[in-house]
Amino acid sequence: MTQAGFGWSFPYASRRAPVLARNVVATSQPLAASAGIDALRRGGNAVDAAVATAIALTVVEPCNNGVGSDAFAIVWDGSRLVGLNASGRSPAAWTPDRFRRYETMPRTGWDTVTVPGAVSAWVALSRRFGALPLAELFDAAIGYARDGFHVGHETAAVWARAADVFSDFPGFLEHFVPGGRSPGAGEVFVNPDLAETLRSIAESAGESFYRGDLAARIEAAAENGGGALRRADLAAHRALWVDPIIQPYRGVALAEIPPNGQGLAAQIALGILGHLNTNRLAPGSAEWTHLQVEAMKIAIRAAFDHFADPAAMRLTPESLLAPQSVAQAAASIGSRASPLPPVALPGSQDTVYLGAADAHGTMVSMIQSNYMGFGSGIVVPGTGIALQNRGAGFVLAPGHPNVVGPGKRPYHTIIPGFVTKDGSPAMSFGVMGGHMQHQGHVQMVTRVFDHGENPQAASDAPRWHVTPEFRIALEDGFEPSVAAELADRGHAVDMVADHRLFGGAQLICRLPDGGYCGASDHRKEGAAIGF
Repeated sequence: MTQAGFGWSFPYASRRAPVLARNVVATSQPLAASAGIDALRRGGNAVDAAVATAIALTVVEPCNNGVGSDAFAIVWDGSRLVGLNASGRSPAAWTPDRFRRYETMPRTGWDTVTVPGAVSAWVALSRRFGALPLAELFDAAIGYARDGFHVGHETAAVWARAADVFSDFPGFLEHFVPGGRSPGAGEVFVNPDLAETLRSIAESAGESFYRGDLAARIEAAAENGGGALRRADLAAHRALWVDPIIQPYRGVALAEIPPNGQGLAAQIALGILGHLNTNRLAPGSAEWTHLQVEAMKIAIRAAFDHFADPAAMRLTPESLLAPQSVAQAAASIGSRASPLPPVALPGSQDTVYLGAADAHGTMVSMIQSNYMGFGSGIVVPGTGIALQNRGAGFVLAPGHPNVVGPGKRPYHTIIPGFVTKDGSPAMSFGVMGGHMQHQGHVQMVTRVFDHGENPQAASDAPRWHVTPEFRIALEDGFEPSVAAELADRGHAVDMVADHRLFGGAQLICRLPDGGYCGASDHRKEGAAIGF
């Protein structure tokens, strides 16, 4: 192991090499990463880079996020961690009576649309930490929307599937499937309506979206389509500055945004693993995988049972992380798979994550998402705004903390992660991919800090995935003997070749001299870029 704290071997199949530089941006789309690097070169800091990247992603990867998304972020400001919860609430008219006709929460349409919070995240981050004027951070995104951009190969594949999913939404087809087909890889897609929307947001510092012309257009679309979202809902939205939850783990600490996100589940799992000997086991071995999976199953069940809008939760994060409870959970794990009943919350594979770090020591971990691909299927006429379907994260079970209701934030899968060591920043990271995200956080933290793998190798390694039904999916790259032994232990195991199930990681590790090592997942079309 080198001075950096990790090795430079690359034992897993990869199409990427880590980037070593004083300034780094890593995300799932190279054009968006370039927008962040450009902000840094113009004198901006890591927060400016993150915001410029996030805005650009709404244009160049619209199948996973957009202006109608939610967002979360963790910032190391040079001395401490600061969290931002920019998820939106449900409309005030979402009373129980509205949803009595459903047996389960809908996944598309107006009854999944909550207030989008991404715009408020860009404004809040820029106002508190930015060095450049907010409007300048829109330049790249507006240019890509106005003049067009070449669609990436992964983006094109997801986009094509969405054309079938949203075939009953004329507004979506008109805007995103012009001429009857989605754009192919390498084709230029132009989005003039979105360019004008971004210009309006830039010039008004977000006011047009929540209280001005764009808010009026969103309300009009909702009224015409039978939706409940109103200008008053948009105007009432506020992004919340929060203190991240800090969970110690073998000499480092994992920071996560408190619920309504699912980051607490990664901390529960790591708390359990801290009582086990996984750091002495070979990563990817049957015993290592078994213990990690069993810890994650306990954490996932806690998330499904308890995580919700903080005001509705009956158990606090502190009680769920109580040392005695975590120790008891660890003691309950044996050599056999534990049975857990299935759960009904949906999973999603579609999100964007970005990390940014600058030469002055500021680091950002940020994530934004429509939830399921393009979201609800609703596109506000004349704006290019595809509205998220985060309301699908609610449940209909009476008495559940996450039951749908007015003015509530739903359970969220999107989570930015951050690791500190001895009170200093060590890694900003995320693993986009819905139900994979908290599981990916556990795997990245343990591979980098338990086993000394460099961030690119940790990203490249084959992953395990606990499904919402508590089956175990193993990615190609696991030895067949591992799958066989896990099955012998009682796990329901599937070998899965589809890389989309296992998410996409982006990681930036701080080096002892103040530089960074950035890594970008080969499962996505993105890049880590630096200078």
